[in-house]
Amino acid sequence: MSTVDSLRSLILNGHYEPGDHLGEVELAEALGVSRTPVRDALRRLQAEGLVEITANKGARVVVYPRADLETIFELRARIEGLAVRQAAAVATEQDIARLHELAVTLAEHAERRDVEAVYRLNADFHQALVRLGGSQVLAQSISSLVHSPVLLRTYGAFDSEAMRRSVNHHIEIVAAVRAGDPEWAEAVMRAHLFSARASLLGPRRQENKT
Repeated sequence: MSTVDSLRSLILNGHYEPGDHLGEVELAEALGVSRTPVRDALRRLQAEGLVEITANKGARVVVYPRADLETIFELRARIEGLAVRQAAAVATEQDIARLHELAVTLAEHAERRDVEAVYRLNADFHQALVRLGGSQVLAQSISSLVHSPVLLRTYGAFDSEAMRRSVNHHIEIVAAVRAGDPEWAEAVMRAHLFSARASLLGPRRQENKT
């Protein structure tokens, strides 16, 4: 595994939390490499949005405000809910077979806690649904949200129960699309995204405490 892949995995799996300082010397020792590949890895991860590098302060894991994360999940639930409704109305048997294959493969990687593979397969699954809907407007709207760097951390925040729930949501979405049931498909998609939000952000009722 390359230095950038190793460091990315440490961030995604929660070894380094948002706001944690990422010292080049300490990282080089931890990863068993020189400071040069660590420096290059930090720059790569800065471009991906996972790391922030500030002059005279060094690097740290990016911190995203809770309000921004809430907005991302709310937008995804609304837009992807509409996308999966459209997909349920037009999907062919070949389309459904491809979605099923992605859902099953994702489940296999989730069982092994392969977070990066799960993230990639999850993005492929959601993109496939959007393409089936046939709306370029929806595709453009969802693209930046699905690939929002902070969502790379979502699966790293899942415990075993949350991971199983997410896997089952994917499988149920395929079942809803196979049934040609837009309401069922949308309901599961919204539950899927709001469940992920809860795993990453915790109980929403905390916002209302005084």
